[in-house]
Amino acid sequence: MIGSGRSDITQSAAAPPSSCTRRASVLQRILRSESPGGQHPDFQTSNSSTADTAMALTEDPTFQKLQQWFKANGGGLNMRAMFDGDLERFNKFSTTLKTDDGEILLDYSKNLITQEVMDMLVAMAKARGVEEAREKMFSGEKINFTEGRAVLHVALRNRSNKPITVDGKDVMPEVNRVLDKMKAFCQRVRSGDWKGFSGKSITDVVNIGIGGSDLGPLMVTEALKPYSTGGPNVWFVSNIDGTHLAKTLAHLNAETTLFIIASKTFTTQETITNAESARDWFLQTAGDVKVKDFGIDTENMFEFWDWVGGRYSLWSAIGLSIALHIGQTWLLSSTQNHSRSPLDQNVPVLLALLGVWYINFFQAETQALLPYDQYMHRFAAYFQQGDMESNGKYITKDGSRVNHHTGPIVWGEPGTNGQHAFYQLIHQGTRMIPADFLIPAQSQHPIRDSLHHKILVANFLAQTEALMKGKTPDEARKELEAGGLKGEALEKLLPHKVFEGNKPSNSIVFKKLSPFTLGALVGEYWHEAFFCAKIHDDFSFSKKTFLECFSWPPLHYFIIWHVFTTCWKMAFFFDIVYYGVFFCAKIHDVFFFQRKPFWSVFHALLYIISSYGKFLHV
Repeated sequence: MIGSGRSDITQSAAAPPSSCTRRASVLQRILRSESPGGQHPDFQTSNSSTADTAMALTEDPTFQKLQQWFKANGGGLNMRAMFDGDLERFNKFSTTLKTDDGEILLDYSKNLITQEVMDMLVAMAKARGVEEAREKMFSGEKINFTEGRAVLHVALRNRSNKPITVDGKDVMPEVNRVLDKMKAFCQRVRSGDWKGFSGKSITDVVNIGIGGSDLGPLMVTEALKPYSTGGPNVWFVSNIDGTHLAKTLAHLNAETTLFIIASKTFTTQETITNAESARDWFLQTAGDVKVKDFGIDTENMFEFWDWVGGRYSLWSAIGLSIALHIGQTWLLSSTQNHSRSPLDQNVPVLLALLGVWYINFFQAETQALLPYDQYMHRFAAYFQQGDMESNGKYITKDGSRVNHHTGPIVWGEPGTNGQHAFYQLIHQGTRMIPADFLIPAQSQHPIRDSLHHKILVANFLAQTEALMKGKTPDEARKELEAGGLKGEALEKLLPHKVFEGNKPSNSIVFKKLSPFTLGALVGEYWHEAFFCAKIHDDFSFSKKTFLECFSWPPLHYFIIWHVFTTCWKMAFFFDIVYYGVFFCAKIHDVFFFQRKPFWSVFHALLYIISSYGKFLHV
């Protein structure tokens, strides 16, 4: 870490009324943080004697049974009909997760599933050894066989301090020692006791890292900005492009800036280059300070164990920038128990099974993460790495090539921005894009009597309903007739106002975005990727094997650089992109300039007032 002035640079589809009533009741309970009574399944443990297996997924009898069912019945799955035929569908396909700051609701009723499908998916998870793999990870076995290491980010979330051993040694005392050191350091900085070389307190912290040493801390500090009172500003530099560092430093005063060099190996080219450049900038200002060497005082080193992967390191020393920004609440906002419940009631297992269902049976290629909270604007980017770097592999654990798809392409943007960017394709495009919608029941900023948040919730609910229900030709015809159209003009426009629906989504609702709810969400998505990898028989924790950088860039890099050297050439480039998309649409015989027909705020407000009005007035 580089210290300023120091030489030691230390929910849901429109279910029938009874389902709406129950859903509103669940959401009200989330708002009030009431417990439904009894121990939640996610805090129970389960025993299983199913043997681990190295059988290829497509050869597994449980997979083949699902495949046969899908061939016979998959094409007939219709969510709208299933909701109409089962008043209890929401009750059957939803669950709540208890956290230290209220419940999290997972509504997965708007998926192309039946109870029979879910039973077969759970049976497949058991046959694939998910329960055994989970216990091996939690018990400290060296399941990272590529590097001969345990996988114990769960130890960092173990606030119960239950012993977790590696090679017969309990790692929790060391974990607690580093966490205590981090707390003490953060307190010194946040209180103003830690001074820069000119005697001024620290006002800004720059985290220099890349990958898991950047994406995670950046996501969390952005998500938890409302909790940063009393802490320094935080900045993040990751890109080797000098613009990233230069633009950041332009805002800073060396006398009051603290640099954190976040690296597991101190060999990553981007991190080390940026760190050296930051040192040079720092010493230009502090040049009169006697600095012998550029190094890191061991007192300002925070240990990072080899059994923690970078993308799973938020509660390790890599999270120091988070703790400096929001305080030590973040270091306490974790638990390791959420993922150890029975499989059929286990949130990350359910999410993983749905992912496998769409990837390997419906041939879905992507998964969208759509948080309806502006503070979560980096959520999708973080889990893009969390899933794609973990499960983006084509080789099984035994070295064989898979004959099926593995991890999806993960992407997304906050609502409602995404609605005006790419929802057109999700609703009316030809690809299936399963989507997770996330929203807090309470806003951090209830301005104008929560008007903004009511509209946001209305959008959230209407989008998932529209994805499930679609709009039939009869419904579209009535809308056009109500607008005064008739005859040939109506018939010409009608096909463009119809959309099929039957698009899968999950709705995840939590009381309010807090350190505890965010920590729970992170844990669930971490373990979803792990469970999905186990079913696919690939390995989430191995090191990436591709070449990370080139010593000399290929020629086309210089060509691209030359194209962008003048503004008129950049404008020419944008013209090429724009007309490329236009001509692509023409070749596909789709209408490039059509307005999206599936959404109106008025419709959303009517829906929220009719179905969730009571919930909003809690």
